[in-house]
Amino acid sequence: MKKLTLATLVALMGSPVLAHTGVGETSGFMAGLSHPIFGPDHLLAMLAVGLWSGFVLPHRFWLGAATFMGAMAVGALISWAGLPIPMVETWIVLSVGAFGLLTALSRRGQSDQITFASLAAIALFAMCHGHAHATEAHGNAAGYMLGFLISTAALHIVGIFIARTISNATAARMVQAATGTGIAMAGLALMAAG
Repeated sequence: MKKLTLATLVALMGSPVLAHTGVGETSGFMAGLSHPIFGPDHLLAMLAVGLWSGFVLPHRFWLGAATFMGAMAVGALISWAGLPIPMVETWIVLSVGAFGLLTALSRRGQSDQITFASLAAIALFAMCHGHAHATEAHGNAAGYMLGFLISTAALHIVGIFIARTISNATAARMVQAATGTGIAMAGLALMAAG
């Protein structure tokens, strides 16, 4: 718990970053399809959610991805309704560190309360991702969001596949901790780069 608190405090001390606005094309299906792959914040966050789901929820491995995608769609609707989310870009970068920590620290068979709290955190950060991307979308916004959702799902599936492939190996716990820690550190680096 001390590591989580320290990492959160360090991340909050960083300057705000602009992870999305003004970066690349934001209209149409192909732009939406490519952004999650080439946006390091989104790529790392989606892989982490997939890894977390695959390592921690072996019988419900789809739950993290479904939670993220549903909440991301809600965030898009909030944006299109004209409601702001304060510091949305900062929350997106923080999500990388948070999802990395979830991956590193969570355990298979953890309590339902911890799993629910983790899913709630995933949902809150996902709303920020959806809000930012819906805000930046212009022109063919529906095509952009559809492409974005497809790439997001694909990244979740990659993370789940990796976790499920090694989850029964002798070193699975060590790999889980290492990948989660690496993603969390990348999140701190993204925050510092802002």
